[in-house]
Amino acid sequence: MEKVIAGKTINVNEEGYLLDFDQWDKSIAEQIAIEEGIGELTDRHWAVVTWLQEQEKNKVALTIRKLGKSGVTDIKEFYALFPGGPLKKATKIAGIKKPVGCI
Repeated sequence: MEKVIAGKTINVNEEGYLLDFDQWDKSIAEQIAIEEGIGELTDRHWAVVTWLQEQEKNKVALTIRKLGKSGVTDIKEFYALFPGGPLKKATKIAGIKKPVGCI
């Protein structure tokens, strides 16, 4: 299905995750962050988003535990940055698929 995000028509699945990462850009991430109740993305948010994208590119399975051990952030800060389902929200903002372990 298609959805207009940040003035661009984007292909998303039924949960709103991008189907084609090549359509992702920072303006789309910023709009999704607002829709997800995160608000304006800070440098700390961008550090997490970049790390998630690198893991996805390297085909590494994403978990909160791995992120907590990454050195990018700790689990407490991750939950503070992306409250209410941090891994789901962070991966959606990063333009990558929902992790397998997320409901």
